Amino acid sequence: MHLPTIILEGKKLQRVILSIRPSSPQEILSLMRKAYERGVWCLDLPSSRHYQSFRELKGLTEDPALIGLPHVHSEEGASLSGTPLHRVEKKVHATITKNLFSSDLIRNLKEMGAWKSPYFYPPSHSADVLTQKEIDRVSFDSPRFDKTLSFFEPAESPFLLIGERYGDWLLALGRSDLLKNMLSRAREKGFLPILSGQWATFFLPKAKPLDAAAYAVPVNKKRSFFDLTQACALIKKFDKPVVGLDPFAQKELVGKPEEAFSFLFEELKIGLAIAEVSSGEELETVLKAVEKIPSLRPHRKT
Repeated sequence: MHLPTIILEGKKLQRVILSIRPSSPQEILSLMRKAYERGVWCLDLPSSRHYQSFRELKGLTEDPALIGLPHVHSEEGASLSGTPLHRVEKKVHATITKNLFSSDLIRNLKEMGAWKSPYFYPPSHSADVLTQKEIDRVSFDSPRFDKTLSFFEPAESPFLLIGERYGDWLLALGRSDLLKNMLSRAREKGFLPILSGQWATFFLPKAKPLDAAAYAVPVNKKRSFFDLTQACALIKKFDKPVVGLDPFAQKELVGKPEEAFSFLFEELKIGLAIAEVSSGEELETVLKAVEKIPSLRPHRKT
């Protein structure tokens, strides 16, 4: 099967990247191999277990064209006076809650079911927050970040997904400079960074000035942060490549992949999507759906 591709900064990526998420970790390699045999040559690698399975698949296939997309959490590159930032996560979270979440927003998120999503972290009620002096003292932890990058090779993982929840959190703290340092360091090491966040309408405007190859956020017809209508309008006019995360809305649309892909690629016209599959049946359903989306069909030579 020939899957459609996109060019980001001179490098080719498949427009639908599969993220293998089976119920058992032992099944990852098996499903990765099935995907590869169906024409998938780029796999999402959200964990060390996925990366290990990917390396095993590389060894089995000896295919230099097979590439992975590892995830690098941006908290790996931020420290507060020598302490990794995630070790004071409760204070970080409480600070962001105070600065970012209004009572109306919290009520709206509850009503739209956002609390059920792993992309949203319920506000903390802790009164212990970071002072402005502490926020100012958060620094780029280059040794720790470099160590994380050292696990990957640009030849087999030319792109890195950098950010995750701390992509939003560092922006909410007003420390976009830390993300800028991480993106710059990744480029120095030979990688093309894709910057990711979780709250589309908050993240995209603030992240746009940063030098990333693309910008990844959860987007689907069931929920989007903070507001679906606003997120869709923003994505449609966003003039840089957007990666759609969680297109199946945590399994709510997994049985309707054609509907999900049509929404992303036909209506929003995003660049690419990372779609989770947990079984061979879901893998086949998703790949068949890709073939039915007009904008994803390869151009035929006449």
